[in-house]
Amino acid sequence: MTVGGFVVVLYVLEAIDTVSGNRLDGWGIRPLTMDGLWGVAFAPMLHGGWGHLVANTVPLLVLGFLVLMSGIGRGLAATGLIWLIGGLGTWLTGGPYLHLGASVLIFGWLTYLLVRGIFTRSVGQILLGVVVLFVYGSLLWGVLPGQNGISWQGHLFGAVGGVVAAWALSANVRRGRRAPAGGAAPLP
Repeated sequence: MTVGGFVVVLYVLEAIDTVSGNRLDGWGIRPLTMDGLWGVAFAPMLHGGWGHLVANTVPLLVLGFLVLMSGIGRGLAATGLIWLIGGLGTWLTGGPYLHLGASVLIFGWLTYLLVRGIFTRSVGQILLGVVVLFVYGSLLWGVLPGQNGISWQGHLFGAVGGVVAAWALSANVRRGRRAPAGGAAPLP
């Protein structure tokens, strides 16, 4: 329901953008400009037309659902880290064009799902990561410079955000592995 609701919001925003002559798109990320910094907050909710949004819809639904399966709080925390790191990284390094689209989240969720099992040493999460890699792994080529007008920087920093989120949100599990039985702190 949460991911589905988010996607509905994206479609409503694209409808408003279309009716307004694409005025909402101006809220995307414009690298290294003060006004463009607002795009960090808004860019993942805006798309460069219906084709862009439709192309993002299925990966958003599938990967978003899988991320939220570990719990709404954890999934939203991962999404927040991905959103922030992806947006700031794009703002700092993006090319001289407008950056927008939910692919920041898609790439972040993808890498989050791929590596969180490694950090938690959870067999189930590792297996899920392998399945996700098999189905969506080819997307990872999108972090490399390629086609003009496609924000590989957003893809790259979204992916970096996913790895950071997986690492940060597995801290308790990693600490638990280091602590000896009985809860005493490990010796230096």
